Amino acid sequence: MPAAWDLDASLSDADLAVALVRSAGALAAQMRAEGLTTDVKTSISDVVTAADRAAEEHVMNTLRVTRPDDGILGEEGAAHTGTSGRTWVIDPVDGTYNFVSGLAYWCSALALQDDDGAVLGAVHQPSSGETWVGGRGLPTTLDGTPLAPLADRPLDECSLATYIHPSTLSDPDVLQSWLAVVAGVATPRLLGSGSMDLSNVATGRVGAWAQHSTPAWDWLPGQALVEAAGGRTAVVEHRGHRWHLAANPQALDELVERLTAS
Repeated sequence: MPAAWDLDASLSDADLAVALVRSAGALAAQMRAEGLTTDVKTSISDVVTAADRAAEEHVMNTLRVTRPDDGILGEEGAAHTGTSGRTWVIDPVDGTYNFVSGLAYWCSALALQDDDGAVLGAVHQPSSGETWVGGRGLPTTLDGTPLAPLADRPLDECSLATYIHPSTLSDPDVLQSWLAVVAGVATPRLLGSGSMDLSNVATGRVGAWAQHSTPAWDWLPGQALVEAAGGRTAVVEHRGHRWHLAANPQALDELVERLTAS
């Protein structure tokens, strides 16, 4: 895997992002194969490993060399205040519970944002070798092949990737809203990686996505991919919570309607 000084600073943002998610994913996969210890953060399902930290450090160090004026925000604590007005948002291992459990549904994700929102997203799934990249002015590709634009499809014909933590089930403002959304879809799926879910929405493998209180590193990479694939996204304040939604345009409108009516 390239160290920071091995990547050319003249690479485009998209090419740099692709190189970084691939190398971060390769590093995490190698460390998992060699054996890892796991630390609990906020709950038994919110965990972190040395692979998360090493992959994030690799991305951060490379960005500090190749994009020294840009800011950095990482899930595991990476932080740098830039001067360019742009910030790279790092999720070195998204789906860490899956990762430590030996499941394939995890990825490395990276986003670039500015004052107007998401500029670029890149996601790499080591188990399949697939890499998505897309963003503002850059239609989403999967392994270099442009994705077909997402066509309108009603919500009741769409699968929905979603997540709800057991600790929030006692909050009626969360539970009733979540149930209202899930009741309107063909079938729900709780798969455990927001960036993988949103990449699959962009690809059309999953019809829609909904989750509340989503942190930037779980949202921005996939948001950029969905929008650059012709889909739509929304962040809706409802009953004291911020809901993050993504789908084709028709299904997105129906998601918002169901959520706000709950």
